[in-house]
Amino acid sequence: MADDRTVEASVPHIVIVGAGFGGLEAARGLADAPVRITIVDQRNHHLFQPLLYQVATATLATSEIAWPVRHLVRRQKNVTTLLGSVVGVNTQAKQVVLDGEEPIAFDTLILATGARHAYFGHDEWEPYAPGLKTLEDATKIRRRILAAFEQAEWETDPAERDKFLTFVIVGAGPTGVELAGTIAELARDTLRDEFRNFDTRSARVVLIEAGPRILSSFSEDLSDYAQRALTRLGVEVKLGHAVSKCGEGGVELGGEFLPAKTIIWAAGVAASPAAEWLHVPADRAGRVLVEPDLTAPGHPDIFVIGDAAHVESADGKLVPGVAPAAKQEGQYVARRIMERLRGRNPGERFAYKNAGNLATIGKRAAIVDFGWIKLKGRLAWWMWGVAHIFFLIGLRNRLAVAMNWLWIYISGQRSARLITQGKTTKGGI
Repeated sequence: MADDRTVEASVPHIVIVGAGFGGLEAARGLADAPVRITIVDQRNHHLFQPLLYQVATATLATSEIAWPVRHLVRRQKNVTTLLGSVVGVNTQAKQVVLDGEEPIAFDTLILATGARHAYFGHDEWEPYAPGLKTLEDATKIRRRILAAFEQAEWETDPAERDKFLTFVIVGAGPTGVELAGTIAELARDTLRDEFRNFDTRSARVVLIEAGPRILSSFSEDLSDYAQRALTRLGVEVKLGHAVSKCGEGGVELGGEFLPAKTIIWAAGVAASPAAEWLHVPADRAGRVLVEPDLTAPGHPDIFVIGDAAHVESADGKLVPGVAPAAKQEGQYVARRIMERLRGRNPGERFAYKNAGNLATIGKRAAIVDFGWIKLKGRLAWWMWGVAHIFFLIGLRNRLAVAMNWLWIYISGQRSARLITQGKTTKGGI
């Protein structure tokens, strides 16, 4: 009888780096394949990033939008999950290089490593203007927002109090717009009457966008509606202004200095260093310029998907870095691998099916663009909510989030207003 390790070694080994939407879909698509799968991620949880801003603004708890990776793949016996940090790929030896661990050999590699914040050459701004990509980012931002109100309660100098009550969001894509609207509602609705030395409704929320309009991926009429909705919430929208300086005391734009103690960066992203690991061409954001079948140029056994990949549709348009696109790419790669295992090599390229664009502005307004239909207002908000609940994992999470949103919709109250991490006393923002 053959040794079990010999049999195991003869089975193709698929290594998936990253347990996001794309990586998990690829693993699930290979559930019945005669392969060994190793998922490597530097965190032990899968994160539903589209709702990360709701953790940052005290709407949802971390456990409602994240799930342990091991639990999600526990029934898939051909999957091993490893907690580790990948630092490179040895393409000649076909090994994934990890920090502090032995390399992992692969027959096929799927890089689904996501993206990080991009400060356009000013990485020194990050300590003053954190971005929003991880649970750690979200809880840090939540602490800064809530602590700012606490500091304002102590402050006796009106000018200094105004700094604590000024919240600046840089970048008016969906994340920036959703953050601005929710912070405005937090100040004007949720926290009203809870402080004695100032009126929380005096808080100033400023959304800065270098381009000519917010939500540039949407049509102009929906973008204009979203801006009007933000203005009704009390958000100041500054268009056509790029931030030139960013520090502890505020930001500078258009030659004007805007004092603020809380700055949030939502202006851009840069891909993970996958292109550097593989020594292959990349676009300006660092995304690998993949082949039509999502393989890295010159490496037919290495796929790159999700935010790490520059994927173009048949008409030459860039596939957006959104969850539905990453899921479709993961499913496509799994099918390609299955066909290879069967000795076939189909020639069809990856074809993205646009699932539409959605963005919410506060708790009662949203915009939805499915191409064939466009919606705005409360009906769009309900559709936005249903779509996001559908993508959540597990009945408990769906019910918890639905009940949270319904309670907030009716009462305006948010139950996750906890200041965690770091110093929380006076001077600890």
